[in-house]
Amino acid sequence: MPGPLEKRNYQPMPGQQAASKTETAPVEIKLAHSPDSDDAFMFYALATHKLSTPGYKYTHILSDIQSLNEAALSETYDVTAISFAAYPSLREKYVLLDCGASFGEGYGPIVVSTKAVKPQELAGKRIGVPGLKTSAYLTLKLFEPNFEPVVMPFDKIIDAVQNNLVEAGLLIHEGQLFFPEKGLHRVIDLGIWWQEQTGLPLPLGGNAVRRALGPKRGRQIARTIRDSVAYGLEHREEALNYAMQFAREMNTELADQFVGMYVNKWTLGYGEKGKQAVRELIVRGTKAGFLPGPPTVEFLSEEE
Repeated sequence: MPGPLEKRNYQPMPGQQAASKTETAPVEIKLAHSPDSDDAFMFYALATHKLSTPGYKYTHILSDIQSLNEAALSETYDVTAISFAAYPSLREKYVLLDCGASFGEGYGPIVVSTKAVKPQELAGKRIGVPGLKTSAYLTLKLFEPNFEPVVMPFDKIIDAVQNNLVEAGLLIHEGQLFFPEKGLHRVIDLGIWWQEQTGLPLPLGGNAVRRALGPKRGRQIARTIRDSVAYGLEHREEALNYAMQFAREMNTELADQFVGMYVNKWTLGYGEKGKQAVRELIVRGTKAGFLPGPPTVEFLSEEE
């Protein structure tokens, strides 16, 4: 895996002159997201300067989603990936963009174990989870409120299950696809359960921008993110080749499947159904007492 992008010095695009000393320096936008193949695919065009961003210089920071949820509490980054479940704690500081999100449409985070276990048998079990602010954890709590969560890095959960450190594990990211190769059994796919309950896709993670930047700048950032997603989808092969640097334990075929699951039409724009799904998750989480109220959600769209 390549080193972090946080301090990379971006160079002008071919044919583009560097700013002279008399010109206004570009505004730096600190953009934080996960070091995963789907996020890498999403931000490929922006990270590799396929897009021109006059007036702005984007600095990419890579970190796991739980760390990003925590960093957002102190407004560490201008734009950040967050779990939708973390949004109620951040709504005073950040507003959700209506692009760049990951939804599970009939699939989602998966609970696994070393042996066949019925979903209703999860009550009381020790379950490895990727963070208490993740949407995956919230969804599992909505399904089964009574279990003992054991927080650990998301990429250590499969090992913890295999080594019987926990009785089950909640998988996000690529582990959702390759857990059978590790000899693990699926207990429940929370994306399927959610769709059966609501008829909606399961909202997992989105992008949020600091309110302090103002709506005008926020909308410009939203357009840039949407353009980056669109470029990746239109240049799938080259974007996927770039994303393979971040595809843990996956071949190209599996990585392509994973990217297709979480970078798609929902990523380009939530639409009304996607916004409804986010609101439904927040409302259910609030009513169950797992999220702080009120159960309101605000989106910053590109349109003024």
